Amino acid sequence: MNFLDNIHIHRQQVLDLAAQYRAGNVRLFGSVLRGEVARGSDIDMLVDPLPGATLFDLGGLQLELQELLGVPVDLLTPGDLPESWRQSVLSVAVPL
Repeated sequence: MNFLDNIHIHRQQVLDLAAQYRAGNVRLFGSVLRGEVARGSDIDMLVDPLPGATLFDLGGLQLELQELLGVPVDLLTPGDLPESWRQSVLSVAVPL
């Protein structure tokens, strides 16, 4: 099974976890979307932290997503992206 199939199968669980950890607007970007997955690849996800979200929430979400999907997850917020390429990532990110 490829990464996108795995994400599709677990889509609702991913969204439920995001809500549980005070995050919304879950989006995919990076190598998974470009079809450039190789051994050791991770899943790049963007989320918007909701009011009251902490770094502990985002860290917990990242760990739970990795456990659910069985692969490393690089979980970022738009503010985590370097300004020099933030707009280009945001323009290609695909909502889950």
